[in-house]
Amino acid sequence: MTEKNIKDGANYSPEGRVETVVEQGQFFFSVAFLDHGHIYAQTNGLVQAGATLKYVYDTDAKRLSDFCDKFPQVEVATSFEQILQDNQTQLVASAAVPNLRANIGIQVMEAGKDYFTDKSPFTTIEQLQQVKDIAAKTKQKYAVYYAERLHNEAAWQAGELIAAGAIGRVLQVITLAPHRLSKNTRPDWFFNKEAYGGILTDIGSHQVEQFLTYSGATSANINFARASNMNNPDKEALEDFGEVSMTGDNGASFYARVDWFTPDGQATWGDGRIFILGTEGSIECRKYNDVARQAPASKLFLTNSNTEQEIDCSGKSGFPFFGRLILDVINRTENAMTQAHAFKAAELSMQAQNLANKVG
Repeated sequence: MTEKNIKDGANYSPEGRVETVVEQGQFFFSVAFLDHGHIYAQTNGLVQAGATLKYVYDTDAKRLSDFCDKFPQVEVATSFEQILQDNQTQLVASAAVPNLRANIGIQVMEAGKDYFTDKSPFTTIEQLQQVKDIAAKTKQKYAVYYAERLHNEAAWQAGELIAAGAIGRVLQVITLAPHRLSKNTRPDWFFNKEAYGGILTDIGSHQVEQFLTYSGATSANINFARASNMNNPDKEALEDFGEVSMTGDNGASFYARVDWFTPDGQATWGDGRIFILGTEGSIECRKYNDVARQAPASKLFLTNSNTEQEIDCSGKSGFPFFGRLILDVINRTENAMTQAHAFKAAELSMQAQNLANKVG
């Protein structure tokens, strides 16, 4: 990971290890709309799993040039329609402005291809319903890059340990998700609430997805939600702080804090933490750094009746989601993430945002 990756979450793109599930030329994907830097991580994850990158499309020459420098094997498409009509492209990856993601996905699915979008996948409940209808009609996939679990080894390993019964039944999940604002480097849409959807819709969707995964809940009731601009009066539409509490349909408790207050002295773009309480133990994840000790880092702390240990997850689990997604597209399975799960994480985060909007 480069220094820029470490310091700036917008360009976070973990390398991981190469674990191919297909041969070169067996699975093709194309990329379109490069508004958010997460597209580099989405692309790299697929390439490292064996996918063949075919086309890239964007309206901005600088973004195109930078992407082609990183992935010189790609061919520049002259239009988005060229990608939609391409017979080889099976999946389209995109990181457009958030409020445009749903419409792009609808075009992709109606063209008979699967879609892989950056989070948040929607900014309104109405967009979600439209996408649900098209997904049901076309039988195409609307996959979501919930990077804070899918592209972090400590977060991924926590899920594996929970599934293996390491801490019993999960009672509570707490996520803390500070991010570095880097205000002067952000595009205009980043400060337009209609475009980004609000902090709970945006960063919060990661947190809800983790809660549903770790707890096994399939839905939740929202207890409270808040979103505010605490310290950026020059950017009135920016929400720099948010928090939400939920109770899952299985009784599990959830609290998340999301914010744009990572200080400049922090070695990484955010000291992301997860605290998971189970009936037989607990897990803490220090996802991106171990403050004043190591950066970058991906550590997990496990305590149960048998052990108390610190586990260095870096380079251990890799990022299996991407290979599973490729195989899901090929085999029409749902082993990477179910469609219902991807939709529910987004739905709950938007419901929390709507509640916060009313309270605020």
